[in-house]
Amino acid sequence: MDQPSKRLAGLSLVSWLSLALAGCATQRPPGADPAAFWSGRLGLHLQTDPPQNWSTSFELQGSAGQGQMLLLSPIGTTLARLSWTPQSALLEQGQDKTESRNLQSLSQRLTGTHLPIAALFDWLAGLATEVPGWHVDMSAHPQGRLTARRHSPEPEAILRIVLNR
Repeated sequence: MDQPSKRLAGLSLVSWLSLALAGCATQRPPGADPAAFWSGRLGLHLQTDPPQNWSTSFELQGSAGQGQMLLLSPIGTTLARLSWTPQSALLEQGQDKTESRNLQSLSQRLTGTHLPIAALFDWLAGLATEVPGWHVDMSAHPQGRLTARRHSPEPEAILRIVLNR
């Protein structure tokens, strides 16, 4: 698969991110550490020309160093599986597999922009970790919502997360 096709597949999948569609609530796996498991909806808006918007339901387990994320359709079927360790990251979409050296680089390949992966796990846990160029609004975290805005570098980005309760 050529680079534009991979990116397009990632972007349509990484629909990983405008909260317009309602998703199905998902059950936490038996025995999962509640502090290390999240499910809900992700939305990402990039202010490019033309603007890019993605959204999807997700189940996320683990940490920035090692874990797994399922990206789900509105009816709950698995669109993709991301898994990562400190040595590598893998995206599986049906029979297609995309490998990268880590989750950060795979995320950047798929979305075309830098996302603060390590801080994202802190934000989900309720910690307002600062990241240069980003502002995170944790005021609605007790209700399972957070918004992070990147002002620099360009393009501007808005990441929205709504957690299932």
